Amino acid sequence: MVARDVDRSATKLTVGVPLWREERPAPRRAPLNTDITADVAIVGAGFTGLWTAYYLAKTEPSLNIVIVEREYAGFGASGRNGGWASSIFPVSLAHVAKLYDHDSALRLQSAMNDTVTEIGTVVAEESIDCDYAREGFLSLARNQAQLARAQATVTASEAFGTKGQWQFLSADEARQRVNATAVRGAIYTEHCALLQPDKLVRGLASTVEALGVAIYEDTAVNSIDNGLVRTNRGQIKAGTVVRATEAFTPQFAEYRRHVAPLYSLVVATAPISDAVRQTLALTSRTAFNDMRNLRIYAHPTADGRLVFGGRGAPYHFGSKVDPRFDVNAKIHGEIITTMHEMFPQLRDVPVTHRWGGPLGVPRDWFPSVGYDRANKIAWAGPYVGDGVATSNLAGRILRNALLGRRDDVDRLPIVNHRSKKWEVEPFRWLGVNAGLRAAASADLEERVTNKPSKVSALLESLTGAH
Repeated sequence: MVARDVDRSATKLTVGVPLWREERPAPRRAPLNTDITADVAIVGAGFTGLWTAYYLAKTEPSLNIVIVEREYAGFGASGRNGGWASSIFPVSLAHVAKLYDHDSALRLQSAMNDTVTEIGTVVAEESIDCDYAREGFLSLARNQAQLARAQATVTASEAFGTKGQWQFLSADEARQRVNATAVRGAIYTEHCALLQPDKLVRGLASTVEALGVAIYEDTAVNSIDNGLVRTNRGQIKAGTVVRATEAFTPQFAEYRRHVAPLYSLVVATAPISDAVRQTLALTSRTAFNDMRNLRIYAHPTADGRLVFGGRGAPYHFGSKVDPRFDVNAKIHGEIITTMHEMFPQLRDVPVTHRWGGPLGVPRDWFPSVGYDRANKIAWAGPYVGDGVATSNLAGRILRNALLGRRDDVDRLPIVNHRSKKWEVEPFRWLGVNAGLRAAASADLEERVTNKPSKVSALLESLTGAH
């Protein structure tokens, strides 16, 4: 679709509803209405649950698989994220090697790279129209400290053994790809694709239903216990239960300290005129950010808008998740200010959507996939905001575990990784929010000193996050 000039007076601001969901059909799937049995019961109809069902059903069509979802398929992070399917892992490869070994870290990065390709293969084979476009990811260096970090990233990556994972670009080369202000250089990787996440959710849901998987929406799960899923509308007795609940995991009492929900907030502009997009080099489908410590993320959509998101919203006491937190005027305002600082020409382009949602964070920022056969429970996540691709990898790992298959992904360090539990409140609230403030202060430190932040280095040493 070609973007045209926008009539500001005719542009309506949509608050709380993701850009992606405007075309969602109104009817929901029927809820569970009786007690049933299944070979596999999956709790959560997001990417993890849908990918797991897809690979199980494709490999073993005779399986009786059901998915139960409290709201509707893609209600959580899967339907409200920033649209990146990237090979980024939340913790650094050096930290992975420290916890496991060097070869494990290399295999993990290779698997993440392959996963970006795998998603593209599946959506093509299953004819899922989700605006998939693999044109890579660009991280801009916009001050001296970020430039030093960009150069160090490429050097360290080459030395670690991931040759070619990152390519350093000069200021001129970077501006040809994304013409933001103050660009001094960038790093680029080909291992990232953009997609419309809600279209992918809907396409996967329809695909697994065609494969015989039953999806029950508007069905709240009250408890999971040794192959028994109790809901508000009946119970499911299953050979295995897959917990695919991401940021909503703490709502089960037994998992309250396993995951801390953090909110990521996003805005979208109206379609940008062709002339402005040409000036800003926003005519491709390249994902991008800059190398600040408090993460931002952005990309041009298939219909010529700019989607721009970021962290910074506070963690809420007791791991609380509430639709009221999807919109935060202060943080959304800061995101828009950042977007306009990077692209002053967009100040005259209306922002049409503001939304957000929770993502799950384990205590060590390290996603995991596991299967406890004795207790009939499997799980995957949380993904620290990098779940669009990692959930696909998790689905294949869970397929192998439940069916007794073996291939290379079964030896990855995320398999049966165990994270420590989060601290009890109020220490969890104090610690998580202190970390968010520290990331913001690290960016201020770098602007003042023109050197990579010591605060940021300390945070990475404590968490392994990068």
